[in-house]
Amino acid sequence: MAVPARHTSSAKKNRRRTHYKLTAPTVTFDETTGDYRHSHRVSLKGYYKGRKVRETK
Repeated sequence: MAVPARHTSSAKKNRRRTHYKLTAPTVTFDETTGDYRHSHRVSLKGYYKGRKVRETK
């Protein structure tokens, strides 16, 4: 059963209208490989912070 509007507290009303927004992924240019990659992640060629950390096929 529905609750009348005058019985709804302001705390519950404020929570109803939140505006969650998507953020764009952080993409940087990796000068070691010459490719773009996500920040704080290993590139597709296996480099992280300018040094090779993973062998690629």
